[in-house]
Amino acid sequence: MPNDFRHPTTHPSAHPHSHHGGLHQGVVGQGYGGGPPPPPGIGGGGIVGGVGVVGLQPATALAFDPQAELLWAGDWKGRVTSFANRELRRYTAFKIQIDPTEGPVQQFLFHEKGVIVLGRRVVHMAMRRGPVLWNIRHEGMKDLRCMSFTSKGASEILVAGWQDTMFVIDVVKGEVTKQVPAPHHYRIMKRGRYICAATETGRIDIVNPTTFKVEKEWQAHQSYINDMDASGDYIVTCGGSYKQQGPGSSSRVPDPYVNVYDLRNMTSIQPMPFPPLAAYVRLHPRMLTTTIVSSQQGQMHVVDIMNPNTTNIRYAHLQASINLFEIASSGRALVIADNDRNIALWGSPSDGIQFTNIGAPITFPEPEEPAPHVDWSVDAPLSTVGMPYYYGTMLFSAWPADIISDAGAPPPQVDPALLATLNKTEFGYFGPNKTGLRRNQIEDTRASKASNKLQAPKFLSERARDGPVTDSHVDQETLAQDAAESLKPEPPPIYGTLEIKYSRFGVDDFDFGFFNKTKYAGLENQIPNSYANSLLQVMNYTPLIRNMALQHVATSCVTDLCLLCELGFVFDMLQKADGLTCHATNLFKTITGRSESQPLDLLEEDLHSHRVSSTTGGAQPGPAPHTRVQNLCRFLMDKTTVEYQSIQPISTALERTLLKLPDPPSPKELTSKLLTTSAVVRINCTNCRTETARSGDAQVIDLIYPPPRTAIRNARAPRTTFSQVLKMGVEKELGTKGWCGNCKRYQSLQLRKTVESVPAVLTINTMIVQENRKLWATPGWLPEEIGVIVSGGQFFCYEGEDLRVHLQRGAHEITVYSLMGMVVNIEHPPPQKPHLVAMVNVAHSEPTAPAESKWHLFNDFSVRRVSSAEALTFNAAWKLPSVLMYQIKQANNKSNMEWRTRLDTSILYKDLGPPPPQQQQQHSDEKKTYRLLDEATERPGPGTIVGLDTEYVSLKDQEIQINSNGEKEMLRPMWLALGRVSVIRARGEREGEAFIDDWITIREPVHDYLTQYSGITAGDLDSRTSKHTLVTLKTAYRKIWTLLNLGVTFLGHGLRQDFRVMNIHVPRAQVIDTAVIYHLSAWRRVLSLSVLSRVVLKQKIQQGQHDSVEDAQAALRLYKKYQEYVDAGLWEREIEQIYLRCKAIGFNAKFEGSGDGIMGVGGMVKRTDTPPVGGAVGAADGVAGPTTPVRKAAVLGTAGSVGMVGSGGFGSGGGGGAFTPTKGGSTGSPRR
Repeated sequence: MPNDFRHPTTHPSAHPHSHHGGLHQGVVGQGYGGGPPPPPGIGGGGIVGGVGVVGLQPATALAFDPQAELLWAGDWKGRVTSFANRELRRYTAFKIQIDPTEGPVQQFLFHEKGVIVLGRRVVHMAMRRGPVLWNIRHEGMKDLRCMSFTSKGASEILVAGWQDTMFVIDVVKGEVTKQVPAPHHYRIMKRGRYICAATETGRIDIVNPTTFKVEKEWQAHQSYINDMDASGDYIVTCGGSYKQQGPGSSSRVPDPYVNVYDLRNMTSIQPMPFPPLAAYVRLHPRMLTTTIVSSQQGQMHVVDIMNPNTTNIRYAHLQASINLFEIASSGRALVIADNDRNIALWGSPSDGIQFTNIGAPITFPEPEEPAPHVDWSVDAPLSTVGMPYYYGTMLFSAWPADIISDAGAPPPQVDPALLATLNKTEFGYFGPNKTGLRRNQIEDTRASKASNKLQAPKFLSERARDGPVTDSHVDQETLAQDAAESLKPEPPPIYGTLEIKYSRFGVDDFDFGFFNKTKYAGLENQIPNSYANSLLQVMNYTPLIRNMALQHVATSCVTDLCLLCELGFVFDMLQKADGLTCHATNLFKTITGRSESQPLDLLEEDLHSHRVSSTTGGAQPGPAPHTRVQNLCRFLMDKTTVEYQSIQPISTALERTLLKLPDPPSPKELTSKLLTTSAVVRINCTNCRTETARSGDAQVIDLIYPPPRTAIRNARAPRTTFSQVLKMGVEKELGTKGWCGNCKRYQSLQLRKTVESVPAVLTINTMIVQENRKLWATPGWLPEEIGVIVSGGQFFCYEGEDLRVHLQRGAHEITVYSLMGMVVNIEHPPPQKPHLVAMVNVAHSEPTAPAESKWHLFNDFSVRRVSSAEALTFNAAWKLPSVLMYQIKQANNKSNMEWRTRLDTSILYKDLGPPPPQQQQQHSDEKKTYRLLDEATERPGPGTIVGLDTEYVSLKDQEIQINSNGEKEMLRPMWLALGRVSVIRARGEREGEAFIDDWITIREPVHDYLTQYSGITAGDLDSRTSKHTLVTLKTAYRKIWTLLNLGVTFLGHGLRQDFRVMNIHVPRAQVIDTAVIYHLSAWRRVLSLSVLSRVVLKQKIQQGQHDSVEDAQAALRLYKKYQEYVDAGLWEREIEQIYLRCKAIGFNAKFEGSGDGIMGVGGMVKRTDTPPVGGAVGAADGVAGPTTPVRKAAVLGTAGSVGMVGSGGFGSGGGGGAFTPTKGGSTGSPRR
């Protein structure tokens, strides 16, 4: 037994990532001894091996097999893995459940025939070699936590959890034999003389293993029990208690002791002190009074129960806090799991590491016999290869077609929407026949039905090559006036999951216009966390929320990871896109960067590693999409409230007018009126009648449904309305069990909310469970308008005719709310996974109110108009809302655009903080490569042209597969991140000089710095070694966004990709792209910047490494040259000659001869790094390059239209896509 714990010099663990799932073998580590000598009978030991747990969470269950040399481990997705012997050789692995969202593995028990594994909703038994013996599911198994053998030994187990029912299971037969009412909710069970069960409130129940009645109970800890062990006549526990933090508030802290109880006398024994705060405790399996206690930090005490003042202290040096702690039945091995997904095996190598004393031998599979060697040559006969031989049975593939016939037919599908409308009687259900068939006819289910699935469009490059074609799909603005689509038994194509296809040109070649013929922008879905697209669309078309974000983002806020700023950037991009597809990569990065995202399960796993196709299928990792988006909704509303209060918004004119607020209102008062339901929660103890009160403010309302009513014969069931459900959710009257400070014990408490005010925006989580589905499927159940009255601390809600009557009477001040939109969960038949869409009434966000509702379906990048009936009709089988958003009706079609004229521009005229001290010391002689704008003389605005270029790095490489035709098919393009942004002046005395040259810190691991193409090395983006002043992505983005909203025109080469990686949309009137100017449609090739510089400017650029300032200067020179040709009337002839000259040199930018220089007027000029401040365009080392006569600036509208492709803007495409032809040109691009 390794009670002489030795701390390892290095923590041995396997790499925590694996493509095979489960657990994998680790490495052997070294240790050293120290500390006082161990108690008698305990030998020295150290760490002997380790394994790493795959996934985002640590192991949830560990156990040594008492009958074999196996260590068993389970994880959060229901996967079980076993490891053999001290080498921890992987032995078996299997799943106990198909759906990984059902919860983690909770506990192991062992039988001579196999291992019993407990999950949240399943009890599973398998042989040690892996095959399943039985798998039990029961409708009453909702939240299982623990199990124990009963008085019948290993042939029967008792299963309990955080539920009101316990199950008795016959292990031999694999069936539930009895259901027993649970006295309490249990989280831990251990078998000693009795079944010892720990409750969720810190209590221990001693349960009779025969009758399952509670014989004795102790309040072991005031708050909770974290760990417990029982063996023979003793129980040991560790847990926590409440600690007073201030008036009316308390928190739970671990207790500095371990409680001990004697089961023979049913009494408690003197607790064992443990100052480091006890987290885990185990009784030694062979030394009955010896206990091992551990803290979460790894400090361990070996204590004798009979002499608790004498301890043997050891410390385990782990990289993270301890998560699980187990000891083998032999007493010679101990295993520790930490929160960093590692498992360490401890023991004494000199004494021999054994998990069990009488372990059965482990059988491993026999190695496969190697195939006989075949000497393959031209003369070798084919008979040496060998062919399969079938004994007397003809293969099905060899049967003649005339003897094969169909056996039976698939049953007809019953429309779930029809079931919801049927009337119940004593003999069943009845209703009108809507099948279209007569009573004596049956449906021919064998008949093949034509698929109405949308065909994937051609790539844009294919359309350009093949010429114009007519789309085969229906115009998306065609409006049906019924809800025919929502009444179908399965989701129709318009609700289907969409997938972006990639050509060799990346995502830019995908025809998004095929899916969206409206003026409302969609969002791409190939990015992790794009499940939030639907919620972002609903928030964008809620005017008050959009106004809050825009008024905040226009301030001087430079707080990193500010979600409200990122929301403002996204909302502004969607408005400017005018129907083009956008993406929200930067917002999703910000959500990922917030520390709260992981505990709240807001992050999706990699979409491409868990993609579900219609053929292969797959499981949805993490919580269901509707649950995740509801969690995200609470998170965003909470952070919006906090961040809006952090700085005074630009303008509050709209809120002051609508809500009658003083001038100026405080940000806290604004958020209270806009988003927060103000209430006081009153808590009454049913025992002592003591009442306490606390704040019950909430930004999101969770609906509460009335319990199902028992049907009375020949009586009409009372109708439940949406208003009643909303009232229950707002007032939230419920009973619960809690601590009463007056009674000093847990009592039944009654909670009731007193509502003081409701906000201008009601955000509602529907919280639908199986029992409520038919309620939502009731036609017309969700109203488009509701009326709210708050009076006397109560919330009253009216809809339909009741609302109209109250408005006519005018007796009460009633506030009318309009339904702005909703996030809808679409559940597809297996194996497809569910996904989310948005239903939005865009009429309420238009500048002027239209005559009718304009409901639109936003299915990621597919946007189409639907009828009100289609939008508000739900299907219990596959279409149900997850999030609703109502807004006061008087705020409809209202907007405040003052932020555009009062935009804070201070970020353009100052550096945000000096370089780090080590950079100042090491690189004090470095010259800045940019000069800030002069606020007095250089104020950008409409008519200002600036040169722009960016460099980026790769976060993930592209994924390519070979299809069945032997062709390469791109699964995912290279994911790019912004690494450097450079903006130069395009006119004035300092023409060509940079005023922005930002290097961006990147939080994500960088796969490839693309140094050959970007000029960025690993040290450039590392704050410890970089010679550049690094800024955050938000700081660099805000500068470009500020220029954009000041009306500046951006000039560059291949700007589409720059804007795309930057995640910004620039309207076409504000873009001049030399890649488009110097392009002839007759030539499909797009000329690269380096080739144009050689042919047109006679200069050499991009030699060795790229430089964004140099590229922006080259694009500026090309634009000026273009203006010369246009003024002289020679442009049409010259562009033809340019292409011919490029073809003559093979579209190659390399000059003949040696030397690294630039071809100027005076000959070869040596190339330098980024020019220091003061350099001019076309000059280096005093030698002038090609000059351009001074002339007036071009008209912005003309320049923008010349330099644009198509009718849309730039940068509206998805995040982190592949390189485009306009960026790399003829010289190629990374990974091309």
